[in-house]
Amino acid sequence: MDLVPALEEPLKKVLGPATAKVMAEHLGLHTVGDLLHHYPRRYEERGQLTHLADLPLDEHATVVAQVADARLLTFSSPKAPRGKGQRLEVTITDGSGQLKLVFFGNGVHKPHKELLPGTRALFAGKVSVFNRRLQLAHPAYELLRGDDVSETVDTWAGALIPLYPATAKLESWKIAKAVQTVLPSAQEATDPLPESLRADRGLVPLPEALLKIHRPHTKADIEDARSRLKWDEAFVLQVALARRRHADAQLPAVARKPKKDGLLSAFDAKLPFTLTEGQLKVSKEIFDDLATEHPMHRLLQGEVGSGKTMVALRAMLAVVDAGGQAAMLAPTEVLAQQHHRSITEMMGELAEGGMLGGAEHSTKVVLLTGSMGAAGRRQALLDLVTAEAGIVIGTHALIEDKVQFHDLGLVVVDEQHRFGVEQRDALRGKGKQPPHLLVMTATPIPRTVAMTVFGDLETSVLDQLPAGRSPIASHVVPAADKPHFLSRAWERVREEVSNGHQAYVVCPRIGDEDDDPKKSKKKPSPEDDAEKRPPLAVLDVAGQLAKGPLQGLRVEVLHGRMPPDDKDAVMRRFAAGETDVLVATTVIEVGVNVPNATAMVIMDADRFGVSQLHQLRGRVGRGSAAGLCLLVTEMPEASPARQRLTSVASTLDGFELSRIDLEQRREGDVLGQAQSGARTSLRMLAVIEDEEIIAEARDEATAVVASDPDLKHLPGLRTALQALLDEEREQYLEKG
Repeated sequence: MDLVPALEEPLKKVLGPATAKVMAEHLGLHTVGDLLHHYPRRYEERGQLTHLADLPLDEHATVVAQVADARLLTFSSPKAPRGKGQRLEVTITDGSGQLKLVFFGNGVHKPHKELLPGTRALFAGKVSVFNRRLQLAHPAYELLRGDDVSETVDTWAGALIPLYPATAKLESWKIAKAVQTVLPSAQEATDPLPESLRADRGLVPLPEALLKIHRPHTKADIEDARSRLKWDEAFVLQVALARRRHADAQLPAVARKPKKDGLLSAFDAKLPFTLTEGQLKVSKEIFDDLATEHPMHRLLQGEVGSGKTMVALRAMLAVVDAGGQAAMLAPTEVLAQQHHRSITEMMGELAEGGMLGGAEHSTKVVLLTGSMGAAGRRQALLDLVTAEAGIVIGTHALIEDKVQFHDLGLVVVDEQHRFGVEQRDALRGKGKQPPHLLVMTATPIPRTVAMTVFGDLETSVLDQLPAGRSPIASHVVPAADKPHFLSRAWERVREEVSNGHQAYVVCPRIGDEDDDPKKSKKKPSPEDDAEKRPPLAVLDVAGQLAKGPLQGLRVEVLHGRMPPDDKDAVMRRFAAGETDVLVATTVIEVGVNVPNATAMVIMDADRFGVSQLHQLRGRVGRGSAAGLCLLVTEMPEASPARQRLTSVASTLDGFELSRIDLEQRREGDVLGQAQSGARTSLRMLAVIEDEEIIAEARDEATAVVASDPDLKHLPGLRTALQALLDEEREQYLEKG
């Protein structure tokens, strides 16, 4: 057994237990390799100062600036010895703006001696506001002495000062010093990229890239390092996905070709409309996949209302024609019931297999959910095992051990991001051979994210809306700045109802969870702002509306904690037009279809993500009348939350919004648990900007895996893959 490789050396041995503990707890760094891959967020040039004007509030910031002025103030304080307290106020400047630093009590002596006017230093701390001015209270600082051969200058040897993602417990320069200690180990980093790939693209070797990212002498060094490290991330992740695709392609499946005059033909013949070009194109891609002897793995993306369910139903009918069964997996009971209802309605007598009055080509369509009664459940299970039912629609109750199929040929998963791969695979295990798989999502995913997060699936996109859908007007309602806008919003709801339409009001929370006596009933202080108060709740808002601005209208509530039968009853009344306004949580986000609902008011809209808002908005304007969506917020105009809402109001294009969403959020949030078993998520790769790299890396990875599936000739790549994925999890690259 040889020695521990340099990059796997625990930080505890190299940096000492105290620093290593902080790095592990606050930054998730455990080994020398982890620290080498903790890259600087940006760089400061010695001659150039950070823009103090751009400091983010409430975040830990590191700035390079010069002391303009320092004053020691004395004030009376009953707590201080002799009744006098001291406060040091230092003003620093960088040409773009000024910032005040404040030190109190015993903490004033050292900075009072060191922070003299003209001194330059790095300052780090949490940016706060006092008397309407930005300040750093008790910042940590590190003097920059240009002519002094001190440790500082050794550490900041280059003209470019790296600034690292830091925390209150560990300032950027302390991380830089730790990196300096482990940097020699970078020489021993094994290179995951095949030599030919590196040479073709002129990429620097990995040890050189690590050296240049942490200690660049020029901006060109940073560029070289970034190009190289982005390739590593893109390539290793794409190899993991390519290996999964390759393994799936080796699996056998039963080819399912529809009969010439079977169920599918009978269904198409009775459709009251023609399919859109997009639906026909995507259906062909799916039918081609179903006809092969390897399992289909396809992601079907389409805006809300683009007709995904129709495409999925035709695929299910084709499989039933070919003698197999199809299962559709929905994330919630409400949705499973809804799909079951709409599919049986679309099929009419074709869904009445085995019943009197059923058509000659027909099959049973059964529903299976956790809350079904024992008798209904027993009958559904019997219909599946005897092949009486060709189609089953259900929640994850379908995955349970008791559920047996006669011959499962196709699994359709609705709203992928709510299902992990494990559940997908459990359902796949129900077939005699692996069934074909179709995943549907209404969340538009930019191509690169699809390649990164859903990289083991082929992608089909439905981008046309069927005829007859109406445009939706969206507006931001700034309730704090302009309260009369909110009153006008409720008037608009009344107008829609008086024109014979209906409306949704969406809230982030249900509301009765606050009745928990164990929770403290602390009175909010007056300075608690919109951020601090709890999000608005369905139960409270419904009561206030019914007594106030919407008095006289028929208002009902819908949320996830209601018993399934009650939920269903509320939805049926709303669909039948017996309710004017439905106050709900996001249970209505997916799949609820009420063409007569034309208006939606989303309360505390800033508490929802961009794609969620887009999903919710898709519930209105489903009929011939135009839709209206009002996004109510108390966030100030300049806040990122408000900018997000403005983006949503400005476009109905889901793909455009998903790009905006990606640009505004950190990459890691978007990829979510994309690498759940992964110790290294994307650090350098920006999924939107680096589209070309990801696409090229996917092609390269596919070629490498095709010629050497076990990576026998690429030991460096094997090592990198193991670092990315814990061995047993490679099958389960979680979905975002």
